[in-house]
Amino acid sequence: MLNKNSNNYIITYAVIMTLVFGSVLAVVAMVLKPKQDMEVLLEKQNFILKAALGEKAIGSMSDKEITTLYDETVVAQVIKSTGKVLETEEASVNVFKEYKKPKDTRELPVYIIYENKDKSKIISYVFPVYGKGLWDFIWGYVALESDLETISGVVFDHKGETPGLGARITDAEVQGRFKGKKIVDTLSGEMSIPYFEKGEGNDYSNNPQQVDGLSGATITAKGVSSMLDSYLTLYKPFILAQKNEY
Repeated sequence: MLNKNSNNYIITYAVIMTLVFGSVLAVVAMVLKPKQDMEVLLEKQNFILKAALGEKAIGSMSDKEITTLYDETVVAQVIKSTGKVLETEEASVNVFKEYKKPKDTRELPVYIIYENKDKSKIISYVFPVYGKGLWDFIWGYVALESDLETISGVVFDHKGETPGLGARITDAEVQGRFKGKKIVDTLSGEMSIPYFEKGEGNDYSNNPQQVDGLSGATITAKGVSSMLDSYLTLYKPFILAQKNEY
């Protein structure tokens, strides 16, 4: 008869339970992974189209309609910080993993948005951005109009910013403050990235680089500004090459 109080019994029982539950969890994870991957893809497509077209344009669309619109009007490329277009498949590029690499070695996705499926007219370019907020990572997508100077929209998200403060970067009103801002100084012609000002409730409608800030969320706001400056500077060679082409 087994001695349930013996060390051998306890160790054997623990090993068996570990193997059984480990196997169950592995099977569950394997079954759920395709669905999880699809959810991640849908979120990315939603963010890209929202940055380019605005919330009103896609807010009532179903997941299937979002995917159809994305497939018909978006062309994805991968570039280096030199502006060189690579043959790398966009789906294989993980922006978070690239963020950990030195800036001049990163592979950078770019999404070209066309007016319709015949792809005869570009309406915007969307650039993923990644950085750090107060507590954890922040990220987003910045859409430039076809002039490659004017921001048509942004979408930001975060992992752990403070609710009601830094987490407000996901609010449509806050993101809307970037619409119409310029990434090029109108006087010098040099790249000048829009940034959150200190304080909130100020009117910067006459300044193409200043954006009304976030009260009580200074570090998150600085993180967003730094993220935009860092990544749009990396995209600069590509932007200039596209402007010269047209």
